[in-house]
Amino acid sequence: MTSVDWNAVILGLLVGAVLSTAYFAGLGWGMRAALRANQPVKFLMLSAVVRIAALLGVGWAVVWQAGPWAFAGYAVAFFVVRTVSVALARTGSTVEDQP
Repeated sequence: MTSVDWNAVILGLLVGAVLSTAYFAGLGWGMRAALRANQPVKFLMLSAVVRIAALLGVGWAVVWQAGPWAFAGYAVAFFVVRTVSVALARTGSTVEDQP
């Protein structure tokens, strides 16, 4: 039976929560900025590349340093933050609410 490295899981959860929060905050900021831009597709593509590269790069570093249990924590944190972000976005203002 494999033993769980709880320190690695907690490290993955912490780093994953911070990075995922930054990822989804960047997504929200990028969408708002793209809606004001003259060429929104270019802006969204650049934003996506930067956010994805940061998320995968830091995730790779966490796994490299702490092992596969850290990856499990990192992934769980991403999905928890994603669920919360989607729930907050659904309760946010609609297009009709905008001035």
